[in-house]
Amino acid sequence: MTGVSKIAPPPKLLDQVRDRLRVKHYSIRTETQYLQWIRRFILFHDKRHPKEMGATEIEAFLTHLAVEGSVAASTQNQALSALLFLYREVLGINLPWLDGIVRAKRPQRLPVVLTRLEVSGVLDRMQGLHGLMARLLYGTGMRLMECVRLRVKDVDFERAEIVVRDGKGAKDRVTMLPQSLLQPLQDHLRWRRKLFEDDKSRGKAAVYMPDALDRKYPNAATEWAWQYVFPAAGFSIDPRSNAERRHHIDEKTLQRAVKKAVQAGGLSKPATPHTFRHSFATHLLQSGYDIRTVQELLGHADVATTMIYTHVLNKGGRGVTSPLDAI
Repeated sequence: MTGVSKIAPPPKLLDQVRDRLRVKHYSIRTETQYLQWIRRFILFHDKRHPKEMGATEIEAFLTHLAVEGSVAASTQNQALSALLFLYREVLGINLPWLDGIVRAKRPQRLPVVLTRLEVSGVLDRMQGLHGLMARLLYGTGMRLMECVRLRVKDVDFERAEIVVRDGKGAKDRVTMLPQSLLQPLQDHLRWRRKLFEDDKSRGKAAVYMPDALDRKYPNAATEWAWQYVFPAAGFSIDPRSNAERRHHIDEKTLQRAVKKAVQAGGLSKPATPHTFRHSFATHLLQSGYDIRTVQELLGHADVATTMIYTHVLNKGGRGVTSPLDAI
């Protein structure tokens, strides 16, 4: 008598969500956050299946987050995005009420900007790897994770350019490589090349390849060009593939280093690594550069986003000289 083949049970809901997120090439951070919000939504409603729920349950959950959890508008909107992904992409439910749910309004706040003297004071207190990264943030206008994920192939010393890959909105852009960082970055890459050669000799030189490029270019993962410029100190397990590899540096270490330098400098402003990006844009506008040029360097889709920096220029409100000063 032949054995009866067993039918594999359908994947669990959260596994379906995870698979769909990876098919759509969402980042590992977004994957983690979406799974967390969906899990919390289900637990909040006593483990009812999302197919049994709708707009009323989603609004109740979001209201709970705002009233009981006192979460920020951006956090509430992230939870809503996770639930919309669940219903549309995983459950295949595209009902009218999905479009009717109102997103929380994010408050309009001016960015924190440091003066040139304040930037210099912070950078003077940062040395080594974190000092180099902080100078890149201010000198290029890159976002924190854009700097952390920078690959060797995207640094062009001859043209003094950096290509920012897959930035916000899944867009590529080009920004400058400051002349003052050419030599320090080349010195760093010489050290990085030695680390790469050591990893290669141990059979652990492979890095994470985006968008399934490892299947299209099977040898690229172990090539020098694809290595992270700023590597982690050790190896870790990739949750997507379970492969042990050297990832990029943990961004939290740079955040802590900047916080320490800001405190040591006695600054009262709540500056973070992202503050360097705000300062980069503001100082370029102060120097007379066209706002469209600054928009391209920052990678903003709409110049209206860049316009916020004209509000914090050191020229009075909205960058306008008071008529009283003209008398």
